[in-house]
Parts: sequence; structure tokens; C-alpha cells
Amino acid sequence: MIEQYILQMPQKVYSGKDALKNIKAITQGKQEIAIFTDKGIAEAGLLDYVLKYLEDKEVLLFDELPTEPNCDEVQSIIDKVKKSKFQMILAVGGGSVMDIAKLVSVLLKSEYTVRNLLEDSSLMKKGIETLMIPTTAGTGSEATPNSIVTVPENNLKVGIVGTQMIADYVILDAIMIKKLPLKIAAATGVDAMAHAIECITSKKSNPFSDLFAFEAMDLIINNIVNACKDPSAMDAKNAMLLAAFYGGVAITASGTTAVHALSYPLGGKYHIPHGISNAMMLIPVMKFNEPACKDRFAKVYDRVNRNKLHHISEEEKSQWVINKMEEIVNNLEIPTSLSAYGIGKEDLSELVASGMKVTRLLVNNMREIKEEDARDLYLQIM
Repeated sequence: MIEQYILQMPQKVYSGKDALKNIKAITQGKQEIAIFTDKGIAEAGLLDYVLKYLEDKEVLLFDELPTEPNCDEVQSIIDKVKKSKFQMILAVGGGSVMDIAKLVSVLLKSEYTVRNLLEDSSLMKKGIETLMIPTTAGTGSEATPNSIVTVPENNLKVGIVGTQMIADYVILDAIMIKKLPLKIAAATGVDAMAHAIECITSKKSNPFSDLFAFEAMDLIINNIVNACKDPSAMDAKNAMLLAAFYGGVAITASGTTAVHALSYPLGGKYHIPHGISNAMMLIPVMKFNEPACKDRFAKVYDRVNRNKLHHISEEEKSQWVINKMEEIVNNLEIPTSLSAYGIGKEDLSELVASGMKVTRLLVNNMREIKEEDARDLYLQIM
């Protein structure tokens, strides 16, 4: 656990029933509003929930944003929107939408490019206020200073990190995830679980990150299956939105570890959705880490288990937590084998080489991961 730590988060967060109504107050005094979203959000009717609070505004709609974008795709979007005039950005969508909107917010009035930020993120400077409205309960992007893009020539996802990208406002309203398909709800929900448990077991964990990460784990363990499988379970869905946000705050105060590091090549080259690639790596990495993290897993057990068994060992508590996470992944029917994506042993060397480059996250892992360890972890999901 680190000895010096800092908590950074959005200025204002609105949550609970009818939280969307706060859009009117947030956008007061701003006539021209840009909405960043994707076609799926619009076609699902989710945009209507937002637009009804913007009837007196001039709305510019950018709804052709790609999923899992690469850095050059994001730059093309920035170059396009620079020609428009607006006073605030509303991001309505999942992690990719919010990550793109955050990069637009710091590059809209700048001569720097996305690739420049990949080299030196300190160049960024916020040029416009942002409001994040997540439509999945998982990425936590609404809370983080991170934007994830693929670098195409390296077949690798990379995180651009800078406090200037932290949202000014966030709205968490469960109506936005009420009709979320099981496949998406499950993958993004497990992504949130990965954020929480990685922050708890990170070398950079601290009292600030623990405050949010442990609460996130509690909410996720006790709500994720119901929230994903029951369209009417609004309390559980609201709990998952909070958990995803808390996970994002924990990332800002601590950081993810080897699960995310080793999943980045799976998304970068093979375009496996981020939540699924994390779900694949989650259990193998946690089992690998257990010898160094038993005490932290045991604390998770004490926090989340509603039917605690007394007088059981730290090792038994630790194993319960890992088994519970594995049970959730299996219950939600998330793919856990690379063979489903046509990835075999012939791809192993490249995966290992790419994964070992993500030192920004690997250094956070409680147990050192060497090349042979990474190779074994990938082999476990083949």
C-alpha cells in the first residue's frame, strides 16, 4: 500500500431516480450543446431520455462514434468536430463514447493531437466542460482521467491519462441501463468487478481507493447477476451503476493491474470487447496473485459475504472470493476461451510480447509477472 495518495473525481455527480432531470440545471446558460453517442444508443431510444431536457437548446449530434477506437479514428473525429461551435459536451454511451468525448474536450481548442498525447499526456488542457451519462454499468470511464485507444501499428490498447479529462458532471440514472442486453450488461459488469478487485490488490492501493473499491465489490457481488438477468430489477441496476462509478474512482486513486495489462493485446489486435477480455484474464490472474494477496481477498470476504462462516481461515476466505468471481463469470455465460475468437498457440509469442509492454499496469501487480508467467496465463485461456 502506498503512503501518499490523492482522490480526484468529477465536480458533481447526480444519481438515483430521475437523475436525468438535472440536465436542465447543468446546461443552464449554454445554448449550443454537442452530444457524443453511437447509433445503437439512438436506435434504442435512450437518447430521447436526454433530448427531452434539451428542447430549448441547439443540439449538435455526433452519433457515428466507433467502438474500441484507435488513436487515428479519434483524431479524425476531433478534426471534424473542430469545425462546429458548441459550449458543452454531453457523452451518452459506454466507455468508448466517453473516452472519445474526453479526448475531444482536451484537444478541441489545441494544436496537439491524440498521438502527441500518447507521447506526452501533460500537454492536454481542457477546453470545454463535459457531462458524462453512462449507458452501461461497467467501464467507470465517467469517473476516470483515462481514455483508452488502440495504437494500430502495435496492435495494442494504450491508456492516455490526465486529470484534465476528469468529467465536470456525471449523471447515473438506471433508466439508461434498464434494457441493456444481457451480453453487454454481463461483460461491462465483470469489467467493473475487475476494476474493483484489481484496485484492492494493487501495490498502489490506499485508504481512498479502498473506500470506493470495497464498496464497489460489495455492490457487484450482491447485485450483478440480478441486474444483468432481470430487466425489472431497478434497484440492482442502480447499485451496479454506483459500483461502476466507484470502480472508476478507485482506479483514479489506485490503478488496475495484470488483468488489464494482459487483456489489452486481446482487444488491440483481435478486437475482443474490453469487458470480455478482462473476464477471460480475471480468474487466472487472481489465482496467480493469491499467494501475495490472501489478506486482501479475506477482507473482501468479510465485506461482501452476507452469510459469513465464522472461524474459517484467511486462506478459505480468499478462496471463497476467487470462486465467487468465477461463479459470476460462468453464470453470466461470458466467453472464457480464446479459441472462440480463433486465437491459438501460434499467437502466443506475440501476445506475451505485447502484454509485457504494458508496464504502466504490470508494475502495480502484487506478484511480479515475468514472461514465462504471462505465457502460462494466456495458455490457461486457450
